[in-house]
Amino acid sequence: MAHLAELAALTDELVAAITAIPETQHEMRNSCREATLRSLRSHTFIRTNQFEVEDRLNGLEERFSVVGRDGLAEALRTRLNAFEPHQNQFTPEVLHFLLELADQPAQNSKLSDLDALVEPEEDAPPPLTWRDIAREDGWKEERDIWKFIDYSLGSSDEEQVDLQSEASLESLTTSSSTEDQYRRTAQDLATKPQGAEPLKQTQDAQAWRHASAQDGDRRSRKVPISTIQFLREALFMLAGLETSLFDFECNPVATYQLRGISWDSYRALATSFSECGRKLAPLRDYVENREQSPLLQVFQDCLQKALHDLDSELSVIQTSLVAIKEDVVVSLIGVLGELGPKLAPLYVLADIVRQVQQERNPHAFRYLELLYDAAGIAQLQGNNATYRLLGTIFFDCFQVYLKPIRLWMEEGKLLPGDRTFFVSESPAKLPLSQIWKGQFNLLRSPEGHLHAPRFLNPSIHRIFIAGKSIVVLKHMKQHESTKKYRATAEPSMDFATVCPDELEFAPFSELFGAAFQAWIRSKHHTAAATLRELLFSSYSLFESLDALQHIYLMSDGSMANSFASSVFRHLDNLNNSWQDRFTLTEIAQEAFSACLDSYRLSANVDPRGLGNSAVLARSSVRHSLPFIRLNYRLSWPVQIVVPEEDIRGYQTLFTFQLQARRALSILQSPLPSSQRGGRRRGRADMARYYLLRSKLLWFGNTIKTYLTTLVLTPNTARLRADLDDAAADVDDMVAAHAAFVARVVAESCQGSRLRPIRDGVLDVFDLALRLHDVQRAEMARREEEEMEVSRLSVMASPYKASPAARPVKRRRVEEDEDEDGDGERSGGEGLGWKGGVGGTEKPYAVVLGELHEDFERHLRFVAAGLRGMARASKEEAAAKWDLLAEMLEVGIKE
Repeated sequence: MAHLAELAALTDELVAAITAIPETQHEMRNSCREATLRSLRSHTFIRTNQFEVEDRLNGLEERFSVVGRDGLAEALRTRLNAFEPHQNQFTPEVLHFLLELADQPAQNSKLSDLDALVEPEEDAPPPLTWRDIAREDGWKEERDIWKFIDYSLGSSDEEQVDLQSEASLESLTTSSSTEDQYRRTAQDLATKPQGAEPLKQTQDAQAWRHASAQDGDRRSRKVPISTIQFLREALFMLAGLETSLFDFECNPVATYQLRGISWDSYRALATSFSECGRKLAPLRDYVENREQSPLLQVFQDCLQKALHDLDSELSVIQTSLVAIKEDVVVSLIGVLGELGPKLAPLYVLADIVRQVQQERNPHAFRYLELLYDAAGIAQLQGNNATYRLLGTIFFDCFQVYLKPIRLWMEEGKLLPGDRTFFVSESPAKLPLSQIWKGQFNLLRSPEGHLHAPRFLNPSIHRIFIAGKSIVVLKHMKQHESTKKYRATAEPSMDFATVCPDELEFAPFSELFGAAFQAWIRSKHHTAAATLRELLFSSYSLFESLDALQHIYLMSDGSMANSFASSVFRHLDNLNNSWQDRFTLTEIAQEAFSACLDSYRLSANVDPRGLGNSAVLARSSVRHSLPFIRLNYRLSWPVQIVVPEEDIRGYQTLFTFQLQARRALSILQSPLPSSQRGGRRRGRADMARYYLLRSKLLWFGNTIKTYLTTLVLTPNTARLRADLDDAAADVDDMVAAHAAFVARVVAESCQGSRLRPIRDGVLDVFDLALRLHDVQRAEMARREEEEMEVSRLSVMASPYKASPAARPVKRRRVEEDEDEDGDGERSGGEGLGWKGGVGGTEKPYAVVLGELHEDFERHLRFVAAGLRGMARASKEEAAAKWDLLAEMLEVGIKE
């Protein structure tokens, strides 16, 4: 019953608070009350989950901390801790209700609103003062208590002491009234000897400020002012102060006019002064802003100094007119002319500020470019004062821009959050071999311009290289070794040093460029030279390049033949073991072990070439050799100079030379003795065969000679010279090696533009393989015919030949079969040759004729294509193409 009674009372309060039904309408109020009470009695909602509410409050506190509202989070925790002892069964519902009412508390909550919850303190009683004490205790009436008695004085002195004591008592009783003490009027400021006369004179002198612009007849008139009054107001306006003669935009107020001159003359004179003020206004407005960038802050500081110097000049002019030591003629035009040279440099600065503010999203270093250009123009115009001021400000500001450059070139570091520097770091961690190329980049605008002042463009590359060199040296653990070679003091970069008086006729741009280049040399040379020396001495760059030339360029013929012959032997035997990377690696390491570290060398076969059959792999230089990959593991500093894309160029040359060696080796392989013996039949066919074979040998040797003598040898020597002498830093070394790879690839006809010519050369190499297979098939066919004739002759003879008396030729063929191994015939029979080409039954002579025609056609196409490309191209390799075409045209029959 107690619960129902309490529920009924609460329901009455709820209905009265929400519905606001007057008490006179009993029926409506009772119906609302009964309906509400009925719904509350029979509600089926479960209670609020107090654990969920607690989690939401904790999450809200954590969210406040995450978004930077630590004070709000602390206030929430303090009040939750204070509320904990007062919780009851309805606490979760109340807190849940408050959480549901919350609307983005992290953004909309204010800590200041909590002050409204603090109960105001009661008014403190008035402080106890000596005046109150003196009044209550009667000290004020007892004057004798404050009497100072000096027994050495006479009676007349006693009276004086009484007066002093009275004054001290009066001061004591009135000293606590601070309000009366500091409430002073203009009359109090007037000196006592002169009285109020000076104050009255001052008010009369300034009466023109409050004079009415209308006469007695309500007609407008001009308020006359004196020259000294106008001059004072003009100087105040130039100093950025509020004046009566000029408004906030420095425009002259039309109410006033100089006494004794016409309105037009006054307006022209006032406009001249106001124009000066309007030009200076952007400077004074700009120095009032708060800038976050250090570059802009130092620029503001320089502008403040320039304005301070102007204010000092204005004070000097005012002093000469106020504290007059000699006769002075007050001339407004004279003052304007006197201020002209001092205001001219500030006008240029104001134009720079105005131009920067008008640009859309200017960079923080934009004003440096404008200062640099303005200083050069001022020097050309002969404005020495402007040139010196702009030059001084430029170098003062440039000192701030030098800080990230100095940090980058000396330590290889970037200032965190610096948006003015032109170097950016990749957020991803790259392998050591890619640090030089990919870890750091030069920032560029969407239009492709460098994110740096224009006057630094000639030096950007060297600055970038110096910092990257320091980064690489740090990874090499060699950074400390460069510090002992640094200059003890860097060249000074200030206006007095860079632009001395004796060089006033030298262009500002050249003076700055020379000084900045000297500053860069003091930091760039040490790091770049140290890294370059380490690459040659500690990391054996030349030895690594020699190893690459032995492997890919086949600079040592014996080693290259050892590797190539082993691979060709597996191909000729139709053995697929050449596709096994372990076998290939063993062959390569054994062939090149004498000139390099064999453990660094490995080999594999491209997965695209694993599906070819043994017969198809042997039949063409295109089906097997291009998929052989040799990999030589270089140290990561050497990989900076020799990146992965250059290795692909090496691999292209290796494949092409391997294809040429394949054609030459198949043509130079000795024929069996039975094929070289004297034969009466088919001597004409053999002549055709040897003629075509000699032409193919000549073609292959010409290509090989061209590659060796005209492409690889001179370019290799040039590369060594470029790296040893011409390359000043790692970027030059990278560029020299990349240029070397590009040259040899282009001159060896492996570029994309010469792809048809390269295909023609490979077609000739394939003709060598076809000729060899056709010849072996023909020899095998002839031997079978001779063996068949011999067998028939033996069977027709009345005497049976013993097994030992078998034909010598047949035994020799059997021996050849045993030497080939694997139970397969090495000649044309193993390839399915039946005396024709491609399984056809064409006569041997016809096949030779077709091969010869194909050779002549391919040769003419290659020579003509090289000649045409040499004439149409402006590349450096065009001269080499022309030489190769001339070499090949020797073999073309007219």
